[in-house]
Amino acid sequence: MTAVRDLLNWRSLRWKTCLLVTVCCCAVALTVGSLVHSSTRTRSMNDGAAKAVAALSRDLEEYEREGLEPSGLKLSPDTIPDELLHRLHDRQDPARGDVTWYEEPGPGDHPSMWAARMHRGAPVAVETDMTADLLTRRALDRHMWKYSLLALAVVVPLSALAAELPHRRLRRVARTARRIGSGDLTARTGPGRGNDEITAISATVDSMADGLHQRLLTEQRFTADVAHELRTPLMGLVTASDLLPESEATDLVQDRVRVLRTLVEDLLEISRLDAGAERAEMRRVPLAEAVPDTLDRAGLRTRFTATDAGCAETDPRRLDRIVTNLVTNAHRHGRAPVEVTVAGTTVTVRDHGPGFPPDLLTDGPRRFRTGTPERGRGHGLGLTIARGQAAVVGAPLSFANAPDGGAVATLRLPAAG
Repeated sequence: MTAVRDLLNWRSLRWKTCLLVTVCCCAVALTVGSLVHSSTRTRSMNDGAAKAVAALSRDLEEYEREGLEPSGLKLSPDTIPDELLHRLHDRQDPARGDVTWYEEPGPGDHPSMWAARMHRGAPVAVETDMTADLLTRRALDRHMWKYSLLALAVVVPLSALAAELPHRRLRRVARTARRIGSGDLTARTGPGRGNDEITAISATVDSMADGLHQRLLTEQRFTADVAHELRTPLMGLVTASDLLPESEATDLVQDRVRVLRTLVEDLLEISRLDAGAERAEMRRVPLAEAVPDTLDRAGLRTRFTATDAGCAETDPRRLDRIVTNLVTNAHRHGRAPVEVTVAGTTVTVRDHGPGFPPDLLTDGPRRFRTGTPERGRGHGLGLTIARGQAAVVGAPLSFANAPDGGAVATLRLPAAG
């Protein structure tokens, strides 16, 4: 279907190339045809004039020698066209030289070439039939048109086929760029042949992808190193905060230490997901029981609804992590009521807040992206971890906004066999 749509796209380079070739061919055909037509007509006029002058000389010689008027010789001014007489009299010396005039074809398509001169003080003329010459020129014009159209019928498809190769290379570059834009930094166009502009674009796209991939790996290594470096002093802070005497200041310190501990654990989890070190332990999980247990452990006020809830083939620990993060994000950044619905093997979490920001709907969740101010503040790790864990268990996680307001996260788990 995509190939047909691309073929019918008249704005593509393929059809623009065909149009350019067609216009060039038409321009060349018109130019050559006009030149050939003009040259042929000029040569025909010259030959006709020479033939008419020769016929006039021959008839006058016969008239002088035998005294009989040849049938083609016009001795009376009444039988000579007025235009020819005007040309003859308009000459500076009418007694010298011959005058020719081409009489255009009338309704009968029988043109004539006239030749006239002054003989013994009176004009004489002869008429030569040019019908055969006219028919020859018209046949030549028809042949030029016919073979020009035939050449177009051959050249245009060939130009479309010739344009397909660079067009295909450009489509490959576009597909690679789209994959890179969607997050697949391993996509490459591959080595190209030749040294044209398309090869340069392909090399630039591959170089850009290499640079982005390297930057992402550097970011992931930095995240993992920071999380590991913070883990040891953090454990000391947790132990030290537990030894503090009870007071309002102690409660504040312990709360901040818990927040920091959660952040470090999230960073460690993200580093494991980035490294591909997570492995799911799949088992049969009844969602009507597992999801309410997760909501109870989260301790957040959430409305739960189950409709034909089935059993999913998933990792219960990772499922608990995904649902907990989605519900926590809904409470933190949305507004009550927060609703969790299980239908078959699909889990939907919805709030009634301002909804997800447009960039999250387009590009997905990103770490340390807090979204729009109206959805509150955060580190942007909860949804990132939820999507990463969903990928580990092979469950698509999508984000959308409800038509009547609110953010909607949908987790589609594989059904147990």
